[in-house]
Amino acid sequence: SVHVFSPGYVNARLEKETPIFNKQRIDFAPPEKINSLVVSSNQLCMSLGKDTLLRIDLGKPDEPNQVELGRKDEAKVYKMFLDHTGSHLLIALNTSECLYLNRSVQKVRALSRWKGHLIESVGWNKFLGSETNTGPILVGTAQGQIYEAEISVSEGSLFSTNPDQYFRQVYTLEEESGPAPVCCLEIERGIEGKFFIIATTRKRLFQFVGKVPEGTEQQGFSSIFAMHADHLPSFREFPANLGFSEIAFYTPKLRSNPRSFAWMMGNGVLYGMLDYSRPDSILSDEQVWVYPPDIDITVNKPISIVLTQFHFLLLLPDRVKAVCTLNGQVVFQDLFLEKFGLLTRMIKDPTVQQIWIHTEKVVFRYHVQRESRDVWKMYMNMNKFDLAKEYCKDRPECLDIVLAKEAEHCFQNKRYLDSAKCYALTQNYFEEIALKFIEAKQEEALMEFLIKKLSNLKPSEKTQTTLLTTWLTELYLNWLGILEGDPSQRNLYLDTREKFRTFLSSPKNKDCLFNNRASIYELLASHGDTEHMVYFAVIMQDYERVVAHHCQHDEYDEALNVLSRHRDEKLFYKFSPVLIQHIPKKVVDAWISMGSRLDARNLIPALVNYSQSASTQQINEAIRYMEFCVYQLEETQQAIHNYLLSLYALCRPDSLLSYLEQAGTNPNRIHYDLKYALRLCAEHGHHHACVHIYKVMELYEEAVDLALQVDVDLAKSCADLPEDDEELRKKLWLKIARHVVQEEKDVKKAMACLSSCALLKIEDVLPFFPDFVTIDHFKEAICNSLEDYNKHIEELKREMEEATQSAKRIREDIQEMRNKYGSVEPQEKCAACDFPLLNRPFYLFLCGHMFHYDCLLQAVFPNLPAYKQAKLEDLQKKLAATSQPSKSHHRPKDADTISLGKRQQSREQIKADIDDLVAAECVYCGELMIRSIDKPFIDPQKYEEEMQSWL
Repeated sequence: SVHVFSPGYVNARLEKETPIFNKQRIDFAPPEKINSLVVSSNQLCMSLGKDTLLRIDLGKPDEPNQVELGRKDEAKVYKMFLDHTGSHLLIALNTSECLYLNRSVQKVRALSRWKGHLIESVGWNKFLGSETNTGPILVGTAQGQIYEAEISVSEGSLFSTNPDQYFRQVYTLEEESGPAPVCCLEIERGIEGKFFIIATTRKRLFQFVGKVPEGTEQQGFSSIFAMHADHLPSFREFPANLGFSEIAFYTPKLRSNPRSFAWMMGNGVLYGMLDYSRPDSILSDEQVWVYPPDIDITVNKPISIVLTQFHFLLLLPDRVKAVCTLNGQVVFQDLFLEKFGLLTRMIKDPTVQQIWIHTEKVVFRYHVQRESRDVWKMYMNMNKFDLAKEYCKDRPECLDIVLAKEAEHCFQNKRYLDSAKCYALTQNYFEEIALKFIEAKQEEALMEFLIKKLSNLKPSEKTQTTLLTTWLTELYLNWLGILEGDPSQRNLYLDTREKFRTFLSSPKNKDCLFNNRASIYELLASHGDTEHMVYFAVIMQDYERVVAHHCQHDEYDEALNVLSRHRDEKLFYKFSPVLIQHIPKKVVDAWISMGSRLDARNLIPALVNYSQSASTQQINEAIRYMEFCVYQLEETQQAIHNYLLSLYALCRPDSLLSYLEQAGTNPNRIHYDLKYALRLCAEHGHHHACVHIYKVMELYEEAVDLALQVDVDLAKSCADLPEDDEELRKKLWLKIARHVVQEEKDVKKAMACLSSCALLKIEDVLPFFPDFVTIDHFKEAICNSLEDYNKHIEELKREMEEATQSAKRIREDIQEMRNKYGSVEPQEKCAACDFPLLNRPFYLFLCGHMFHYDCLLQAVFPNLPAYKQAKLEDLQKKLAATSQPSKSHHRPKDADTISLGKRQQSREQIKADIDDLVAAECVYCGELMIRSIDKPFIDPQKYEEEMQSWL
């Protein structure tokens, strides 16, 4: 036999040398292939080949009994069913017929009333059945019908009557798609005559519950099914589908009700306990064991299931898996060799707790050995500690759990001595011992016990050290509290206090106390021992705790002294909101003394909360610190400037304007938010400040509009600000003039506006005056305007005369340039190629440089814009076309002369256009040379190629 135990499974610990499930191969070589096998009450029935039935009494395995079915047709055995007594055997054939064989006879009988039904399951009657009579039983078919039947064999004439007494339909099981095969049937009886019938299909588990009146059990179960004629019984349904399902039960002893169940279906295994006291369903404590990834219901779906006391076993095509029902873990896996063939069926004999598995040619049997080896947990929970310890003698980790539970039980029963003995044997429960004995008022002895435990702990046992240290602190505090209230114990109190302080300051405990100081603080606070809390905080350098203590006791000056002494920025941030409510001036003084070590942004929330509910005098303290940050520390953070601005707007409007003016008008050097400042000043009605902000934002129109509501002079100062935009300045001054005329109705002041802004003319202002105003008020302004116009007209005349003279001189210069010439010596050379100049067409520039036509073209062309390059190429093509003689020889002479003249004229025009592009300026003296100053000698795109050519 082969056993596979996976080390990865964590379950009840199986003993490797004696596995719970011990496999044995049966020494049996069947003459034909095994079709089906059933076992019950030590009776084994096996179908071999087509027509042979082998019956073996396992008590006398050497005396097998062989029976022939006597079938001449092609019928094959589909399934076999053996009752709980091993007496009644039903043989379902694939031809929808059913045969019956009693253990005491040799001849197989056909059940005529059953014909036409393919039998899938049988629910045996364990309460009325005997060796000769089955009593009312239930039969499930592949078509979903449940029939009630009874088979009886009379001892006097075994074959004189039909064994099937009756066969009547009582119900039809359905799934969502219609009738479904009845895979399993089970009949159980509860208390007070209540019967529970469990029926399963491929996806559903039905329960039929009903009472059968006492004395009428022989009449069958029709009344129970009749109760569900109009409505479905309760059922459990799962979505996946194996194509079948199978349910197994575990019965602790013979002739008792099953205690647990396991239903194998598509999604996994539903298992749990059976509670017969429940009114409508006996299933309880249900759990679903989902198939692991190595079980794929489309490839290697499970075939059978059996249930034992603490496990269920699944049969797969090539292996058996055992799953513990206590924790759902796979604890056993047995792989079968390929030579045995595929596994076909697994069944359990409930009377002897043996499990049988067969293939077509081999039979195996499993013995369940010491399955209760982990039952110590159950005994422990039942307080049967001697039995629990008996079951875990060789397992110290389990024994430790049992001892701890027993110690707790003894403690609850006030058997403190026995409890202490058990606790002394445990390894991990000294914390619980300490707490329990504190409640038993054994503190003094317990302290010595814990101190000894603490001294024996290893440095790596940090958790235990932490717990012991905490508990010892609690014990010391309790003891100090008791002694402090008794004047007669003063010396003992001082001695204990010294021990406690030594304990707190011990180097060995320092790390542990520091890591768990929060718990120590809570203990000290819960005992009200502020003296030792401050002492401990100083040892731990936990000044935050010291400050918090002073604040809680309204000792704000002491708290501020601690902060000022240790100068911890984080503590200032944390406690300032509390301290500033009570001692604002001292707190601000402390902040100022900290200088730049404090980030004022982190103090703003404290100031905001404080200033919202404080008086003007208290707000002045907030302003004092903000001014210190801005003017002394020169803070540039926007939040600080914004907050100072808000305080000014709220309480000091005079300081607000001076602050804004001092900040300047350059937006890039202003540290407050302009939009926020504008909104703030507008909300508080500070118009001067709003005008200033508009000016900074360069919103001059808005500034002028708002300034006109306040002061015309202020508006005038705003109107002159856009120096580079005369149109805008004029517009702003017009706004001021309109306001003066229409709102103030002051003509003299309007005339003053004209003198203040040179851009305004009298005609710009006249539309604003009402029609009835006399001209006397602005006679002088009109005269001045007319004089200005006359001066402007005279100046325009003078400019026109100058322009006429300039045009005349330019025409003369052009004529002179046309007649200008230069002389070229025969030895002159091209400035570009240094070859004789007169060999090819050339250009002569006024600067004295001379170039061949093609050399100049080569120098100029790469530097021309793309559109000029394209134009030059086009002109060159046209010039080449006009140079070719006409190919026609049949034109008249006059026509040739006219054509030649036109071609010559076109050619001259093309040359002139080329000259304009190429010879517009000297390539060495013109702008082209200036633009080429920053041009690389080597084109970057051709740099690599040029570099390679030099190698």
